[in-house]
Amino acid sequence: MTKKVHITEVVLRDANQSQIATRMPRSDFEDILETMDQAGYYSLEVWGGATFDSCLRYLDEDPWDRLRFIRSKVKNTKLQMLLRGQNILGYKHYSDETVRAFVRKSVENGIDIIRIFDALNDPMNMATAIDECLKAGGHAQGTICYTTSPVHTFESYVELGKKLESMGCNSICIKDMAGIMSPKACYDLVTELKKDLKIPVYVHSHTTTGLAPMTLLKAIEAGADGVDTAISIFSGGTSHMSTESLVYALEEMGYDTGVNLKVCQKINDHFKPVQARFLKEGGLNPSVLTTKIDALNYQIPGGMLSNLISQLTAVDKLDQLDKVLEETPRVRKDMGYPPLVTPMSQMVGTQAVTNVLTGERYKMISNEVKAYCRGEYGKSPAPISAELMKKALGDQKPFEGRFDDTIEPEFPAAKAYLGDLAESEEDVLSYVAFPQQAEKFLKERQEKKALKVSYTIQEVQ
Repeated sequence: MTKKVHITEVVLRDANQSQIATRMPRSDFEDILETMDQAGYYSLEVWGGATFDSCLRYLDEDPWDRLRFIRSKVKNTKLQMLLRGQNILGYKHYSDETVRAFVRKSVENGIDIIRIFDALNDPMNMATAIDECLKAGGHAQGTICYTTSPVHTFESYVELGKKLESMGCNSICIKDMAGIMSPKACYDLVTELKKDLKIPVYVHSHTTTGLAPMTLLKAIEAGADGVDTAISIFSGGTSHMSTESLVYALEEMGYDTGVNLKVCQKINDHFKPVQARFLKEGGLNPSVLTTKIDALNYQIPGGMLSNLISQLTAVDKLDQLDKVLEETPRVRKDMGYPPLVTPMSQMVGTQAVTNVLTGERYKMISNEVKAYCRGEYGKSPAPISAELMKKALGDQKPFEGRFDDTIEPEFPAAKAYLGDLAESEEDVLSYVAFPQQAEKFLKERQEKKALKVSYTIQEVQ
């Protein structure tokens, strides 16, 4: 019997997040969506991660409209998103009420599969989102964020997989956001999870270190049910393995991916001028297209690496990148070895940048790192260093218990504040997640509509 392997195409989310800092507007892909729907992918990752923030902050797009448009064109392929558990799509924890509303609206607006993760691999930070996804009729994919440290063990990952299955997850994903999982480690972990779990296991890995093609192949040989890939023009470097290359190899080995390589060629041809434009305009730095074996040490995921480069370039300090990358694992150790995935990757990375550019470790500490030290993001995998705790909190004691239980529902106050700026529950949720960006977007939208009405009246007269 031919083994079926599901392929998730990530060019519309993680691939462009990893290479061009999520700056791909809808106009770059709207004409190829119907073709992508014919390629035979198991799912398209199209939303979540940094797409929501980027739509409001840089692209002048309503992220909910973007999702609904994609759904209107993609009729046969599942749509998938990445959700940061109790952080939803923001960078802090939100109330259970907000998490539930966001998950429910995501499914209502077209999402089929929600990959739910927590930056600390804390199941309690995923519980509310998993529960609401299931209630809304979505597919809840629980996530194991893969990292290496003295406190992250093979046994701990297997136990987390079992816990997520017991919480009702429909499938499990091993999320190797920095591309540091070796082929052997992946083979062993997938083998054990497939032995212990009844639900499907998926693997997500970046090509940052060059390991991903081998790692994904070993994952499939171990029985993984599906993997993430990127159409070839947006593959490699900090992105993902090429869709076409893996499909070609798997077909020769007797696996059935269901993916049509002739359709993939049309998709790739569509995105070639898109990539060329970003290269020409500087939105795609060629450095993110190369193999970075040092990432086995600093463990920065693709999306964060491209953003770090962007941040340092903006202040004309790209020559400090190597020092920042060296500082990153030291900050991570001080913070108790959190997996470097959003929002922890941003916290650790930004703190490393600050330490390097100020010339003094922890001379300035971000509010987010202070909140993390207070326990507002959950329990750190290992104890936070005494030096960092002292500099961040002084004599203040860290929070004990589940911080989320203390958060007041954000929706009522946000709805009252926005008034007629908000035309839907989705607008209010956008504001709750990104207040400044959403308010600016909603005001400009209202002004454009008023201007359009004014022009229409003049034309009638």
